[in-house]
Amino acid sequence: MTQSDPTMTRPVTPGFPDRAGARTTLLLCALGFFLITLDITIVNVSLTSIRRELGGDTSGQQWIIDAYTLTFASLLLFAGNLSDRIGAKRALAWGIALFLLSSLACAGAPTLGILIAARVFQGAGAAVMLPASMALIREAFPDPVRRTHALGFWAVGGAIAGAVGPSVGGLLTTLDWRLVFGINLPACIAMLVLVARVTKSPVRPTPFDWAGQAASLTALTALMYGLITGGSQGFGPGPLFVLTIAAAGIAAFLLIQARVKHPMMPLSLFAPAGMRISLTAGFAFMVGNFGSVFTVSLFLQQHLGLPPLLAGLVFLPSSAFSITGNILSGRLANRFGPRVPAVLGLTSMATGLTALLLTAPLGSPPLVAALLILNGLGGSTAMPPITSVVLASVPAERAGTASAVFNTFRQVGGAVAIAVFGSLLASPAGFISGMQVSFTIAASALVLAAVACLFIPRPVTHH
Repeated sequence: MTQSDPTMTRPVTPGFPDRAGARTTLLLCALGFFLITLDITIVNVSLTSIRRELGGDTSGQQWIIDAYTLTFASLLLFAGNLSDRIGAKRALAWGIALFLLSSLACAGAPTLGILIAARVFQGAGAAVMLPASMALIREAFPDPVRRTHALGFWAVGGAIAGAVGPSVGGLLTTLDWRLVFGINLPACIAMLVLVARVTKSPVRPTPFDWAGQAASLTALTALMYGLITGGSQGFGPGPLFVLTIAAAGIAAFLLIQARVKHPMMPLSLFAPAGMRISLTAGFAFMVGNFGSVFTVSLFLQQHLGLPPLLAGLVFLPSSAFSITGNILSGRLANRFGPRVPAVLGLTSMATGLTALLLTAPLGSPPLVAALLILNGLGGSTAMPPITSVVLASVPAERAGTASAVFNTFRQVGGAVAIAVFGSLLASPAGFISGMQVSFTIAASALVLAAVACLFIPRPVTHH
């Protein structure tokens, strides 16, 4: 299997010079990834305050998160094609502008419905930004070793957001929950200044797959709606019918991708074993990561009664370890290959979540803070090499599409986790029971992904 996998048999030729302005490009892309991740993690600690002011129930809290992640996941494949079609630089600029305007709408939302609608547009902006940023890194760092280090730095942006997002969200929510969206404005303005200094990207015109986009959007929307509605109202005829539509939409999407001339998700991308394993790991990572942040945030505030600031501080100890893990991850991958950091990182996350579910009845915030370190450190160690495997699986002209496919799997994992875990937390069995079942699911997914990562093909270096 190792010898037949084109992902790792492509010659690795060191010494390609970085593109002009590579450092500016990397800073821009890392800041973009920071914003994209921040607007999921920072909002979790604000959910209780938003509910207090705008109303709604647990399903409303789920939709505040999933309106963003669902739209993000649904449009990533389209955005990957857009990045290839109009150039990664221009696509990133469009995404930043949309993210800026929708953040303003979120900050000023007078009702829950308008907030959720604004989150949809915010997710669309994030979807356009992400594959464009990964494609820009691919363009700026043609040397595989340098690119691995660059991806590690890029991932630091997401790691910082994931780690400090709840703490910053708690602090801002103590003042006004609307500030968790207002904080995006100066960052977006800085990114618009930086993107003007980036070298123009190549354009590769490719027709859009409108049928595939419609099928994927229908399938994912029906899936989230069915899971959230079924969890809050019971899985009666209505939710089951919606879930049936979701299954039909997935089947139709795969059929379209197999037959159309220019598919938005070419099935040939799944040929390399490294790509398939990376998609599995990305999905499981988001189940464990975003699912745990959502669950622990509600546990600390709605079950233990902590104020937003203290609830946010519980997440703070994992931040330093997350940043350290991202920096060291590239070194581990270059020395041992992607298997070692991927397996160690995912196993660490599974261990932390298992310990959290066992100690949940104790209701101890300091213990939760300590165990979350395993989650933050593990995720930051695992994801950079896994992302590098994805980019190594495809030629340069498919970088935008491949990164979109990878991040679609990631975001679907996060959206499904929030939909399922939110339903379990609101079940008649009680919050603690729902939390334990949720973490059992997440830990199991991570263990399976870690086992799969044992089979990542070894890179073949040509001297």
